[in-house]
Amino acid sequence: MPIAFEHVSYSYDPPAKRGRKPRGGVQADGEQTSASGPSKPSAKTSRPAWGNAPDAVWALCDISFTLADGEFFGIAGHTGSGKSTLIQHMNGLIHPTAGRVLVDGQDMANKRAAAAARGKVGLVFQYPEHQLFAATIFDDVAFGPRNLGLAVDEVESRVRKACAQVGLDFEKVRDTSPFQLSGGQQRRAAFAGVLAMDPSTLVLDEPLAGLDPAARADFLDLIAGLHRGGLTVVMASHDMDGLARLCDRILVLREGEAFALGTPAEVFVHAEELKAIGLGLPAAQRFAANLKKAGVPLGEGLFDIDRLAAEIATLYQARE
Repeated sequence: MPIAFEHVSYSYDPPAKRGRKPRGGVQADGEQTSASGPSKPSAKTSRPAWGNAPDAVWALCDISFTLADGEFFGIAGHTGSGKSTLIQHMNGLIHPTAGRVLVDGQDMANKRAAAAARGKVGLVFQYPEHQLFAATIFDDVAFGPRNLGLAVDEVESRVRKACAQVGLDFEKVRDTSPFQLSGGQQRRAAFAGVLAMDPSTLVLDEPLAGLDPAARADFLDLIAGLHRGGLTVVMASHDMDGLARLCDRILVLREGEAFALGTPAEVFVHAEELKAIGLGLPAAQRFAANLKKAGVPLGEGLFDIDRLAAEIATLYQARE
């Protein structure tokens, strides 16, 4: 189920004259990010100004890309860059002020299309455990499937499958209050509630927020497993290491604008530009950059721990 953003802009301040708003894209004077390939960090684009107050707040400005089936797509950006606003467009939860969002070719401005998309595009908000409410894990995870009017057997089948997907023992937790679980287990239960809706695309807003390092590693493994199981995954995150490790492509946002779009190797090569907008590099890439500055002749491209260790070992052996 491909998701396409076509010149999407969004303002939290409604236009003063709706009739002046164009249906298509917006005028911009900077280099634009293309969905067909990587882009270099772009110049600042001009803000749409049709019928809006001069001081209107633009959370997104002229965003275009296409998410392919089966892709692991990352969204990075400093706090306030527009990540959460962007992902809420993916299942029609909010709608563009200009441009359009298509899910499987259907415009999310259409209420029926948006309602249908919400069954296939599962959105997991930051701190999803705060949305747990039912008396038991079973009832919480079953809430969505029950609202679909599914048969009792089908509801239980979905709850069992969803619990297994997130590593919860169904028989042990089915009658347990979600508020008796640890924080990590509560988040898994909240994930299960979204997975029980049987989405084809899973959209995650800062899924690692508030977790300790061990729990973050566990959740990254969980998310990677869901992707290997066939889900298309979108992950908005501050965790550069996780994005570098898992993503096929990364979209970097700066003040609501597309700053860069490409593979992790293509994005993280712009170390100084990323630093200028408040983003860091994956730990191994940052260490490699510091070694290069110190004169160590490392190769180019994206480094992970294994590659960095291998190149350092090779250089060390060559000096013996």
